[in-house]
Amino acid sequence: MWACDDDAKKVINKEQYEGPHIEMRDVETLFSDSTIIRLMIQAPLQQIFESGDENYPEGMYLEIYDEQQQLVATYRSNTAKKVAKEEYYIGEGNVVVKNLETGDELTTEQLYWYQDEAVFRTDKFVTIKSDGELHTGQGLEASQDFSYYKILKPTGTISIDDPEQY
Repeated sequence: MWACDDDAKKVINKEQYEGPHIEMRDVETLFSDSTIIRLMIQAPLQQIFESGDENYPEGMYLEIYDEQQQLVATYRSNTAKKVAKEEYYIGEGNVVVKNLETGDELTTEQLYWYQDEAVFRTDKFVTIKSDGELHTGQGLEASQDFSYYKILKPTGTISIDDPEQY
């Protein structure tokens, strides 16, 4: 015969903590390749979980650099998450990617960033402002620096007289 006292029952019935194990404010993270800075992530709040997943509940800003360490593209989203096991980030809410060399600008509500592949993907509605035109469609694949992109299901192109208005 055996019995548990109240303290042992409390330990057995204790819920597992599933919140962040680390929280950092005003984060700036640099990623380099052979001492050349390739990416910079800035965020007002970064949360890291035991699984390795990360959460950016107050948004994320990303700068993408070329081999000469020149800033070529930017990314921002209202919130972002990193799924460590599958190695991608997902940005949500007013996601904007801009190529600074061409001026092309993508807007969407959800965008996946595969850092190892250096690509963006989404199956959501997208709008791209490029050379005085607005291109719209469903789904997108694009290079990380947004120098190349493909709308998977284009729905239309609109010429705009004043590109600064859009």
